Amino acid sequence: MKRIPISFNSPVILGITGISLLVLVINTLSGGILNSFFAIHYTSWADPLMYLRLFTHVVAHLNLTHYTNNFLFILAVGPLIEKKYGSKNLVIMFCITSLITGLVNIIFFKNIALLGASGLVFMLILLASFTNIKSGKMPLTFLLVGLLYIGNEIAAGLASSDNISQISHIVGGLCGAGFGFFFHSGNLRMRGQ
Repeated sequence: MKRIPISFNSPVILGITGISLLVLVINTLSGGILNSFFAIHYTSWADPLMYLRLFTHVVAHLNLTHYTNNFLFILAVGPLIEKKYGSKNLVIMFCITSLITGLVNIIFFKNIALLGASGLVFMLILLASFTNIKSGKMPLTFLLVGLLYIGNEIAAGLASSDNISQISHIVGGLCGAGFGFFFHSGNLRMRGQ
């Protein structure tokens, strides 16, 4: 029988996947107590845990379905992003996206706790659509993904009260678009060759 070699191809993506699974297992075994420490919600600007929660909310999930829905996308798209932009840059992008989505939540939705990696998912999706930028041309796929995604999230936010934070999806997507413009600004300025 042949052995199939397995490579640890994406340390950041595999790391956040593993940490989030561990948090989910501990949270489930503790009867949901751990999520109260990880989810971002407004307490007080004097509370040091609130600053930590600005980053930890992305590794906490309600249940296995919530976790699986987020990490199927992260595991599918994330390794390509990590390979293209590097592990260090991906960690920075994850931290910035977590911080911004957390701040938006505590500033505009003080009475709602936010948890889950969906902001990171949408950041990765929008950033992935930038990978085809060449010779100063904006890919039509980016424009379509942005239009469909933002339109869907706005419609879902107006028509639904399903406890899914469409605002974190939108903020995550905007972060991904911002990172895409940042990393590809030179390519966008070039004229066709």
